[in-house]
Amino acid sequence: MDAKGRVSIPASFRRVLEDCDPNWSDGKAPELVIVYGDESRDYLECFTIDSANDVDEQIGRLPRGAPARKKLEKLFNGQSLPASVDETGRIVLPAKLRQKIGIDGEAYFIAMGDTFQIWKPETFEAQDAEVEEALEPLPPGADVWMLLDRAGPN
Repeated sequence: MDAKGRVSIPASFRRVLEDCDPNWSDGKAPELVIVYGDESRDYLECFTIDSANDVDEQIGRLPRGAPARKKLEKLFNGQSLPASVDETGRIVLPAKLRQKIGIDGEAYFIAMGDTFQIWKPETFEAQDAEVEEALEPLPPGADVWMLLDRAGPN
């Protein structure tokens, strides 16, 4: 990240942002939604326009005034901001977001299906270690792909 808060999005992530932005075309900047959330989130979650629209539709199906809808609207609509990728493949992270996750130099990106996350590298490493410890241990020599068998048929 540079002094102005610009961070380069990995090229493969940029292609997904382009493919999932219905308004994107050659020469235009792909858009995304950055969800920063409350103090419990120590990363930024970046949604493609299509995935952001899907989440908005799911929230909209909840009853008006329902506690779950209020909480999700606050997180997704009230604690997020739109962004676009510039011609050099970067986005600007406002100071508020940089301070929230404590990032001041290098950024760590991780793909999460139809979203990606931006972390301070040290924070991600600590969180990742906690997750690994909490996961049910696999038998010695087991392949992690066997966890998919537990997901069952779609």
